[in-house]
Amino acid sequence: MNVWIAIALTVLGCYAVKLAGLLVPAGALERPLVRRLAALLPVALLAALTAQQTFSSGSALVLDARAAGLAAAGLALLLRAPFLLVVAAAVLVTAGVRALGG
Repeated sequence: MNVWIAIALTVLGCYAVKLAGLLVPAGALERPLVRRLAALLPVALLAALTAQQTFSSGSALVLDARAAGLAAAGLALLLRAPFLLVVAAAVLVTAGVRALGG
């Protein structure tokens, strides 16, 4: 029964956040600071998610093949490679490191 209470609270919380977003005056959203934060927030959240998924296993901090794949993807991005090549480099390096026992 606790799971259903958590689901109900989550649903109500999501609805409240959406309602709060609709109630914000349009003038508040036109401010330069708000526009800048709205542009930067998704990038920051994606970077945090990537770091969390790459460098953690459960509650432990780890450095494994995923970090090598991320480094390969970063290098490919610095070299301005196309997106599919960036993904392929990350996959190949991660698989190679894992195959070598890393």
